Amino acid sequence: MSKLYWLLCVPGIVLPYSAFAPWVAEHGLAPGPFVAELFSTRIGAFFGWDVIVSAVALLVFAWREARRHGPRVFWLTGVATLLVGVSLGLPLLLALRGDAETADLEA
Repeated sequence: MSKLYWLLCVPGIVLPYSAFAPWVAEHGLAPGPFVAELFSTRIGAFFGWDVIVSAVALLVFAWREARRHGPRVFWLTGVATLLVGVSLGLPLLLALRGDAETADLEA
């Protein structure tokens, strides 16, 4: 399964940035317009809040997993989630966790 999670990291980066990069090219990195546009419709707000809550839950889970698999799991997951989103953070965490468990079994 670890290989599948590593593979899912690719669309987890490409798909969100295929929408975000053109927006940044047009509007820049100003957070005000980003938040205003994200929450400008009810469906946008639905997805915005869904992702925010999912990201917080993912970071809490990664923090707990770091106790078992080392701090690298938390830091890599945290950076990936903050720079890209849950679409990268979750498959990355699962891949790192799977790799750590495989290494534990081999030791």
